[in-house]
Amino acid sequence: MPKNDIVIRIGGESGEGIVTIGEVFVRIAAFSGLEVYTFRTFPAEILGGHVIFQARIADRPVLSQGDEIEVLVSLNQEGYDNHIGELNAGGVVIYDSNRVQPAGGGDDHVLCPIPVSDLARGMGFTRGANLVMIGAMIQLLGLPLGKADQVVTRRLGHHEDLLSRNLEALGLGHSYARQQVTQRLPAYLEPPTEGAGQRLVMTGNQALALGAIAAGCRFFAGYPITPATDLMEFLAKELPRVNGALVQAEDEIAAINMIIGASFAGAPAMTATSGPGLALMIEALGLSSMAEIPIVVVDVQRAGPSTGMPTKTAQGDLYLSFYAGNDEPPRFVIAPSSVEDCFYQMINAFNMAESYQMPVIVLSDQALAPRVETCPPFALDQVRLWKRQMAEPGAGNSFERYSVTRTGVSPMTTPGTGGGQYIAEGLEHDEKGNPDDSPQMHETMTEKRWRKVDSARHDVFSLDNAVEEWGDRDAAIGIIGWGSSLGPVKEAIVRAQAAGYRVAALFPKILFPMPDVRISRFIKGRRVIIIPELNMLGQLGRVVEHRYTHQIVRNAVDIISLNKYQGLPFRPVEIFDEIVQVTQALTRRAKMAPAQKVGQPSLRY
Repeated sequence: MPKNDIVIRIGGESGEGIVTIGEVFVRIAAFSGLEVYTFRTFPAEILGGHVIFQARIADRPVLSQGDEIEVLVSLNQEGYDNHIGELNAGGVVIYDSNRVQPAGGGDDHVLCPIPVSDLARGMGFTRGANLVMIGAMIQLLGLPLGKADQVVTRRLGHHEDLLSRNLEALGLGHSYARQQVTQRLPAYLEPPTEGAGQRLVMTGNQALALGAIAAGCRFFAGYPITPATDLMEFLAKELPRVNGALVQAEDEIAAINMIIGASFAGAPAMTATSGPGLALMIEALGLSSMAEIPIVVVDVQRAGPSTGMPTKTAQGDLYLSFYAGNDEPPRFVIAPSSVEDCFYQMINAFNMAESYQMPVIVLSDQALAPRVETCPPFALDQVRLWKRQMAEPGAGNSFERYSVTRTGVSPMTTPGTGGGQYIAEGLEHDEKGNPDDSPQMHETMTEKRWRKVDSARHDVFSLDNAVEEWGDRDAAIGIIGWGSSLGPVKEAIVRAQAAGYRVAALFPKILFPMPDVRISRFIKGRRVIIIPELNMLGQLGRVVEHRYTHQIVRNAVDIISLNKYQGLPFRPVEIFDEIVQVTQALTRRAKMAPAQKVGQPSLRY
């Protein structure tokens, strides 16, 4: 029987085309009707260093990169040595036999030697070695050659002079594997025989870009920075098709000031960066808040601090996004949880920015941004755009751009509007925009700007995709998380429920303002809240502890931070193991002290 849920890891040297092998192979699987989910990690150097591309492929929706490896693809000895210890017993090793010597004969695994280097050299096309390996992989793992030809043509066809050679290399690897490996492998794929439903295959960065375009974004300025550069490169091709414009700025400070200027002129605008770039943008972020000009800033988080590990993932910019700035500039913060969610949360980001005339930070990360996922076509007919409030001042009237309103939002104009001229700057100002640093005016305007946050709190959490909650509503154990950890948490909870454990989960997508009503209600009745995060300090955990202290103390709830800071995403088993340990600790505590209250020994004793 086919094992239509397998994890494949490809390992090799940077520059050997490891990512190309992975990208092309998963797209062949996806266009054959299967679901895919990828993860990659690679060194910061352009050449040299070890690269990992991992793909999980199944005949049902995939939520994570998985726990165990069923297939290891090695292009060099290091790719074999580094990962053979993680391969399941009985797993499959597909390797370049010219460069890899399996240790101990590989008695615990099924070995599939392919002389990739010799085959490529024999056809006089050494650079086509990765296509030879792809051809062997599709034959050994059950994917159709016809789909492979289509995908290679689509992905690599822009090099017309090389396309025929690439297809030849693909066929050569396929033919060799068919002739030399006649048995069916224990891990293989079987695409659906009937036509699969229509699916999109894209990365998180591409989904963010498409969501921005659908939301009306027509100007982007940015400076290249890993791992956000792909988003800018994608928009460089797509924005001109919708009469938009893109500028590569000289640095991050210039980029954010450009989008503030574009938005002031009436164009919905955005930039994309990573943590170091966001740090440089903080002063201008405050200008956007003070001048009440809507912008969207995507922060594709990476491990830090400073330059840190630019090609590794993290969720370490939550404090930076919530609090960074001189004095107290309000902003909104949104964290999508999947490739599909990236599209819809970008629409939320632009809607909130435009409607409330505020900066919005969108927190992606390195695990999500380049991840390839299959997802259903976007429901464009359900997209609703919120527009900025525009004033129509009459001739001769004195326009009060910053008039104090109940919601904190006051109508704005674009340059050239008759009677609608005003000053938009970083100084404190009165209703007309004139500089005014009197104590009373600063108090009035500070309250006006923050009133928008309270207004949004009442409006945005009626959206269907603002918060996701699932699991056993009356469970003693709850999980609160954010961002790209949602998939592993979902999979862990399914596993836990199958094992008899009761767990509930809540993932807010809009993090600031926080969904106070939903979180307070979720905390009530729990005994433990687990908060998994890819950072050391448990940043969301500390926010929850401080903001909901009353509910936590009143309900005698333990907050447990499950922190991972290795530059790697969570695996479902890590969440599952924590659920098991917490359940066991609750059972022990109940036996020791049925009436135990807050202040008594922790679950960690």
